[in-house]
Amino acid sequence: MHGAQAGRRPDEVTADHWETGMAGRSTVISAIALTCLGLAAHAQQTEMPDGAGRQTFLTYCGACHTPDRARAGYTPDGWRTVVRMMLNFGVPVPPDQVGTLTQYLIESFPERPRPAAAILAGPAQIDLRLWPVPTPGSRPHDPMAGSDGSIWYTGQLANKLGRIDPASGAIREYAVKTPQTGPHGLAEDKDGHIWFTGNHLGLVGKLDPATGSIVEYKMPDPKAKDPHSIAIDQARTVWYTLQVANMIGRIDPRSGEIRLVGSPTPGSRPYGIKINSRGVPVFVEFGSNKIATIDPASMTIKEYTLPEAAARPRRLVLTADDVVWYTDFARGYLGRLDLGTGAHKEWPSPSGPQSRPYGMAFAKGAILVQRILRQA
Repeated sequence: MHGAQAGRRPDEVTADHWETGMAGRSTVISAIALTCLGLAAHAQQTEMPDGAGRQTFLTYCGACHTPDRARAGYTPDGWRTVVRMMLNFGVPVPPDQVGTLTQYLIESFPERPRPAAAILAGPAQIDLRLWPVPTPGSRPHDPMAGSDGSIWYTGQLANKLGRIDPASGAIREYAVKTPQTGPHGLAEDKDGHIWFTGNHLGLVGKLDPATGSIVEYKMPDPKAKDPHSIAIDQARTVWYTLQVANMIGRIDPRSGEIRLVGSPTPGSRPYGIKINSRGVPVFVEFGSNKIATIDPASMTIKEYTLPEAAARPRRLVLTADDVVWYTDFARGYLGRLDLGTGAHKEWPSPSGPQSRPYGMAFAKGAILVQRILRQA
């Protein structure tokens, strides 16, 4: 293992809130200062440990989160990262209270035991390398391999996109055009432009890495909240999910035309999206037990219901034969669905139902799965 990391998984507490709550708000951060006192009065009804920093915690953290979320606990470095993420996104904690707030969180909510990972014997040899990103607390998300061998990521709470050269370890960050965009998903087009979803502000952006210039495509419908995951088809059309809005979007990069269509299932939360070999977008519905396709011409959506009602597919990959592999985040399973035949199979995670399988990739004939081990 190479490199270092700032702290242990501060995104475990913030991920679901970001993707289902903050991402859907149009309220600007400056308005938080006007509303947090009223919200804090409600938050104080929850029993929180006494100590210096308690009121700061209830006032500023409680403005967006329920205070009980802190009980998940982190290492000291993890809490420092969480505070930096809040500050990066503009939460107006007074500078003279930042240290006190951080120490209160460290002392009041230490790291809790996580479910142990099941280590299985096998032939795989993995070299894990970690690169600390230049902006602390940026919350790097959705890594993407570029066509030139680079690795891109979104700095969600720092409003930046980052590019890593794995050979040298050099990292360059690009500031996103509009403050508090909340970049999330990434895709690269055939010209080397990097497309991203603006999770918080309801837009899709295109970065030219050569110049650093960014073009923004703002959603034509104010209800089109939470542009989330993104993919580009063989005709260069840009497709993306809008989780909170329960929509799928399409951008024609030649004309700039944007089309939106609602998911047939209410509250289905379209999440991960990929393009198959025939140019058909395939996406999973995290709020339901369904996987769906969308016709590229008519934008008609066809849903496929998984056998288990409790299944909640979150991410997916497609193999060369266009078979869908997905992570069932809620149940702790890896699933396989052949859209052509309807054949379905699933495998439980070796680490159990609380392993939270999430991100995944297909490489060299193997399915790679990221698991988030945490308390239920």
